[in-house]
Amino acid sequence: MIEAKENIIVSKSIRFSLLVIKYCEALEKERKFVIANQLLKSGTSIGANVFEAQHSESKADFIHKMKIAMKEVNETSYWLTLCEQSDNYPPVAELKQELDSIFKITSKIIASSKNSLK
Repeated sequence: MIEAKENIIVSKSIRFSLLVIKYCEALEKERKFVIANQLLKSGTSIGANVFEAQHSESKADFIHKMKIAMKEVNETSYWLTLCEQSDNYPPVAELKQELDSIFKITSKIIASSKNSLK
């Protein structure tokens, strides 16, 4: 049986989603429900859109779904920045590092996909 090559952005976005879930569970234990809810939605949506893009109908559809994932990356960055700058929130350094990696990879994917449309 031939093994499929690992899709790095899919793997990274799933790992990030799991980290976000764990972080948000910690926030909920501290009764920080509003931020936990917003961060959970945007942070897990990245992976959902990346995963959906893997089964897109066309190159243009793929780019569109990856751009939506990028919007979710930006929103997640906002919520993590609030957590980072607020008092009494758990550290977000690992999450921000993972998110930065996802941002860079997603940006390159979008750029190279746009170039292949030309």
